[in-house]
Amino acid sequence: MKKDFSGLHNTATQAAVEACHAVEERHGGQFAWPCGFAWVNVRPATQPFARWLKKEGIVKSRSWQGGYDIWNPSNHPTQSMDAKEAGARAYARVLQANGIHAYAQSRMD
Repeated sequence: MKKDFSGLHNTATQAAVEACHAVEERHGGQFAWPCGFAWVNVRPATQPFARWLKKEGIVKSRSWQGGYDIWNPSNHPTQSMDAKEAGARAYARVLQANGIHAYAQSRMD
């Protein structure tokens, strides 16, 4: 049985968006520090979901640590590392709940 990867990705993206907005509301729309980035690493690159990500153009090239990185899965236009981390963790949790190896990661800018 083929999984609905498009639906899974949409569900995970929506969870990421909601998580970012929750952080934004908690801070009253004001972000100060830290600035940074967050992403979700999906590995190995040979798993079906990772192949689907590549085929759909959601990811471009392999991550230096293996698999693929989905940068800022919420597409939230902030520099707030807190908000982006919350989004990446939410996206990864949806994937993990569906048996996909995914890990939220971040770094300060």
